[in-house]
Amino acid sequence: MYRTLKRIALLAMLAAGSVTIAGCDQERARHSPDRWGPGHMGSGPMGHHGWQWQEMHVGQRQRAIRHWTYMNEGVPSAYQGARNPLRPKAGTLRSGSTLYRQNCSSCHGRSGLGDGEVARSLAPSPAILNSLVQSPMAADEYLLWAISEGGADFGTDMPAFRHTLSRSQIWEIITYMRAGFPDGR
Repeated sequence: MYRTLKRIALLAMLAAGSVTIAGCDQERARHSPDRWGPGHMGSGPMGHHGWQWQEMHVGQRQRAIRHWTYMNEGVPSAYQGARNPLRPKAGTLRSGSTLYRQNCSSCHGRSGLGDGEVARSLAPSPAILNSLVQSPMAADEYLLWAISEGGADFGTDMPAFRHTLSRSQIWEIITYMRAGFPDGR
């Protein structure tokens, strides 16, 4: 209940523009010496045009809330410090591939590009896992949390898999994705 109330308060603050995903206030960003000038790739602090809360479309905002939560609050205690015990061996990759196809590809696509057959009907669209799993933010604990708990707390259609897949099966899927979706191309 407390976490839900905190998320509602965060959503209200984000919607009001009093907090930005980058963690800096708008006034400081406007006068920041590292702001990119005309003709550069971006226009916000550090050149990331489109990453201020007000510049994001609704789908980006919904996905950004999970990222903001992780960066500012971490993961729930059940996932803190979780590390994938599996290595990308042939059997693990085969099993991970099968589990991914059965549970993830209809939304995220065969190679994790967010282009599964039901992807267009989802708002926000599914995460592009192919690049996400390679990003520094996608620590093992983050991926385990996201897959286990799903996106209901963040306004996305990502189902929670904690009751349908074992933790070991989720690690197999993560191992498969980190290996670059070897048979999904």
